[in-house]
Amino acid sequence: MEYGKKLMLFSGRANPGLADAIGSRLGVAPGPITLKTFSNGEVYCRFEESIRGADVFLVQPTCANPETGISANDALMELLVMIDAAVGASAHRVIAVTPWYGYSRQDKKSAPREPISARLVARMLESAGADRVLTMDLHAGQVQGFFQIPVDHMTAMMMLTQYFMDLQLDEDLVVVAPDAGRVKLNKKFADRMGADLAILDKERPQQQVAQIGHVIGDVKGKTAIIVDDIIDTAGTLRAAGEAVKAAGASKVYAAATHAVLSGKAYENLAAAPFEQIVVTDTIPIRLGAPDNLHVVSCATLLTDSIRSIFTDDSVSEVFQGENQLF
Repeated sequence: MEYGKKLMLFSGRANPGLADAIGSRLGVAPGPITLKTFSNGEVYCRFEESIRGADVFLVQPTCANPETGISANDALMELLVMIDAAVGASAHRVIAVTPWYGYSRQDKKSAPREPISARLVARMLESAGADRVLTMDLHAGQVQGFFQIPVDHMTAMMMLTQYFMDLQLDEDLVVVAPDAGRVKLNKKFADRMGADLAILDKERPQQQVAQIGHVIGDVKGKTAIIVDDIIDTAGTLRAAGEAVKAAGASKVYAAATHAVLSGKAYENLAAAPFEQIVVTDTIPIRLGAPDNLHVVSCATLLTDSIRSIFTDDSVSEVFQGENQLF
């Protein structure tokens, strides 16, 4: 007997725009699914067509989306019930496409009696029945080790470096790591750009509070690009941009994969001395963003990865094996 696998794509409410973009590139429109929140706050899911025997890809970054009215925790719970429903409906494989992996910053104990929430989320996804996870630019590479199922770890580095190459910036470039933990990522970014490398001396006295000491390296008279994985409240990024500008940089740009942009992020970005802030669409951008915020879509990258997973081809070949950033 001959058997041909079937690919089916479904979207949660966290980032339906990204799912639509992936679907248009795959030639597979997101399937019909009912998702709603009851008056008591519980989420509900039902697939509106048969998914028996299909490879089911569920596009759901675990982030808030004000337009659809869900919080980050709602998005996580919604992903879990979607996975459970797909397993119960006899899907062949269930792949969680979670480009923004929520709770990824809580990957270790920074103080006594704290949870390791990134590990907890991994266990929840496995317990729900996910066969595989597709994600992007984890805050720390060791989060992959919290899973006992395959994790395909994509990176936006090539997209972001290509964007800056297309801008044809000044030849005198310097890539600035916002802290010591991002040095390896920034070194690869700098190598691809043919740029020098500098490092910021940063300390965190408490969560979501950062203090910038001084710039290690020469940025005077150069065009600087500060590269990080996440922009949350943007307070750290603003302080970093001001420190680099004060150290003599002629122009300052910023790049990050995940635009969480919570709290006073827009106010901080508007007041920061950046020519442009370049991010991807792993998380939907809410209304009111500053004019210098530019979004690069990661839909093509995720589409290539989904196609490789479905056909059982090498996912690392999407990056020519250069997606190990940590």
